[in-house]
Amino acid sequence: MKRIYLDHAATTPIDPQVYEVMTKILAEEYGNPSSIYSEGRSVKKYVETAREQIAKAINADIREIYFTGSGSEADNWAIKGIAMKNRAKGKHIITTQIEHHAILHTCEYLEKDGFEVTYLPVDEFGLISLDDLKAAIRKDTILVSIMFANNEIGTIEPIKEIGEIVKEKGVIFHTDAVQAFGNVPIDVKDLNVDLLSISAHKIYGPKGMGALFIRKGVLIDNLIHGGAQERKKRAGTENTAGIAAFGKAAELAVINLEENSKHLQTLRDMLIEGVMAKIPQVRLNGHPTKRLPGNVSFCFDYIEGESILLSLDLAGIAASSGSACTSGSLDPSHVLLAIGLPAGVAHGSLRLTIGKHTSQEDIEYVIEQLVVIIERLRKMSPIDVNCPIDDAVFEDAGHHH
Repeated sequence: MKRIYLDHAATTPIDPQVYEVMTKILAEEYGNPSSIYSEGRSVKKYVETAREQIAKAINADIREIYFTGSGSEADNWAIKGIAMKNRAKGKHIITTQIEHHAILHTCEYLEKDGFEVTYLPVDEFGLISLDDLKAAIRKDTILVSIMFANNEIGTIEPIKEIGEIVKEKGVIFHTDAVQAFGNVPIDVKDLNVDLLSISAHKIYGPKGMGALFIRKGVLIDNLIHGGAQERKKRAGTENTAGIAAFGKAAELAVINLEENSKHLQTLRDMLIEGVMAKIPQVRLNGHPTKRLPGNVSFCFDYIEGESILLSLDLAGIAASSGSACTSGSLDPSHVLLAIGLPAGVAHGSLRLTIGKHTSQEDIEYVIEQLVVIIERLRKMSPIDVNCPIDDAVFEDAGHHH
């Protein structure tokens, strides 16, 4: 049975060119890049080439790119590193209610240490209000961290405008660009971003590799002590094969960005139109146009997301109900609650994220299967589909009946 993979926001398959770079280094280049003899120098070359490829991808300087073990690690470092370095100036941080847990849990951790965090609300599409942001910035605000694009609902935030506001106030601005990188153009100079987190495995690179862009002049605490690697900020022998593979993945992502986004957007719109036209009582989550090219998120009334996922899996389709980091949790998604969905509705969520290898036939098959699956699950649903009380709840959530 053919498998259709529609969970590219969780992870992507490794690109053959990236795999080639990675295996070549694993097989032939065993030197330590910190060593000065030729085996070490030969490997160091790959590390610096990758740094250059990633810097070029976001229009940064090579000295502003620091490798990490994941996007979550880059997020943790950005938040804790700035907080610790600037705590004498102030202990106020601003973020949003829809951030990835790598940001939210780090902020909660800092709150236990005396920091104060403002969690900005979002509108029904998942967008923050620039006025809310302006009003939230105080004299003791040391950091604003707002994601570039949401991993669950695909909404893209107005990063450039946010950057201008934050810069004017003289505050440091971090953005988690893990979902945006490789999907939309990113220019850190144009966006007024001070720190930016990215990850390799979302762009057809290996897992266990991330990077943090730290603008020159931004003071941040070191992440790992014990060695001179990453300009003394993150000790530990470099994962050379992973770094080189990440560099290659970044290079390919930029070269093919326009072509890939067009492909993703066409299929995304086809999927949205097909589902909205053929299935009643469904809601599209996130902004209708300001969204990632490959992200589709729905809520289906009267059914649990988990039963949809299991049925899709049996039909050969891999999808998710939110972010991979929350799978296994039975609480409704914090993102869906933040955009105003009642818990009952939020439980019926489905995220389908398209990739560069997804075809039009794949999408047609998915729509066809979903129509059958949703109808079958609704027939079995313990919730009375004709119950007016529930209907009122769904009307409140801005549903299309």
